Amino acid sequence: MARRVLVNRAEVDFSAIRSQGAGGQNVNKVSSAAHLRFDVAASSLPDDVKQRLLAQPDQRISGDGTVVIKAQDHRSLPRNQADALLRLQEMVDAATVQPKARRATKPTYGSQQRRLAGKAVRAEVKAGRGRVKGE
Repeated sequence: MARRVLVNRAEVDFSAIRSQGAGGQNVNKVSSAAHLRFDVAASSLPDDVKQRLLAQPDQRISGDGTVVIKAQDHRSLPRNQADALLRLQEMVDAATVQPKARRATKPTYGSQQRRLAGKAVRAEVKAGRGRVKGE
């Protein structure tokens, strides 16, 4: 069972920016989009969660270990901040799940026999495609 690790809101840095796209006068004069920055290395997350979070192939994680999320779906800044914080929490939740260790297995005797029988049938089919020798 995965443990729940909460992101400390004091470690998250928000900045208000202008949203992109159509929206009329409101989008041109109101900074309602939220830019979230979260420094993983300086956070209070457990070390194993930090390592798995930084190892994720995610374009929102910069080279220096900072998570940058831009939220601009809503018209108000507080709702966009809450949305960005929720997305960050989802990333952390995904990093808390420890992957199961892979254990090497050997093929069963029956599967080996079926594989060899299939190869023999295939070899017979291909051998029958050769040139016919004259008698």
